[in-house]
Parts: sequence; C-alpha cells; structure tokens
Amino acid sequence: MTKLMGEELKLDLAEELGVRKTVLREGWGAVSARDCGRLVQLAVQRAQALLRSR
Repeated sequence: MTKLMGEELKLDLAEELGVRKTVLREGWGAVSARDCGRLVQLAVQRAQALLRSR
C-alpha cells in the first residue's frame, strides 16, 4: 500500500470491500492484488468526489 494514504483511510476502504478482518488478522500481504486494486479505485473515487464538492 502506498505511504501517501493513512492507515485509517486504508482500513476504512478495506471495511467497505469486506477485507478489513483479513488485514487485521493477517496483514496487507494477505489481500489479493484484485482487492488492492479495488481499494485504490475506491480511494480515487473518494478523492474525485472531494474535489468536485469544493
């Protein structure tokens, strides 16, 4: 995971994807590449929505 995203945000996104328990139990290495990609997509969508709301 990128160091630019805070851990709280990453865990929030992981919760949204349904992989938070895996992360907490086994770490980020246990999350599939596909789910990591989905996590990044969610982060980008949130950032775009934040920019649009300004």
